[in-house]
Amino acid sequence: MKRIIHADGKKRCFWCGNDPLYVHYHDTEWGVPEYDDRALFEKLILDGFQAGLSWITILRKRDNFRKAFDKFDPKKIARYDEKKLNALMQDEGIVRNKAKIWGARQSARAWLEIQDKGPGFSKLLWDFVDGEPKINRLRSRKDIKAETPVSQAMSKELKARGFNFCGPTIVYAFMQATGMVNDHLTTCYRHPEFSK
Repeated sequence: MKRIIHADGKKRCFWCGNDPLYVHYHDTEWGVPEYDDRALFEKLILDGFQAGLSWITILRKRDNFRKAFDKFDPKKIARYDEKKLNALMQDEGIVRNKAKIWGARQSARAWLEIQDKGPGFSKLLWDFVDGEPKINRLRSRKDIKAETPVSQAMSKELKARGFNFCGPTIVYAFMQATGMVNDHLTTCYRHPEFSK
């Protein structure tokens, strides 16, 4: 596997390459434990939109997504009517996939129910890892899994509660992004920061 050493001399996970946006995301967000209910909702929806695409595509459109989806406010998204959903289908700044757009509304409604009736979105998700990040010690690309028993269980629970586009592979990518698992390679300078 080709290793990339960046101009700052730091070794990073292979997937961020040299794209400045991707490197910044890797260095400041990916793998950082996230406990905010709304922020977790946003990241899950964006991971759902990623299905079949590369994450950099979503990352480049993230500001457009935030504008189009009212900063991922689930209360607003849950009330979207057909006119709003159809308008989103015309928005070139986002991924225009009808099933994913309509699915975001359904997922917002499911999120509201979890918030209203308990246990709360963050608590529901983090309970799958006992409230703390799982520290993996991945040495190379071949050690990375697409899904795990935990992501399968979380996916099943989210689907049962009405979420869309939350299969076990999407959920595992979400868990990596939100720091529920530390999947920075052991050679990456970020790995030790989350292994304490």
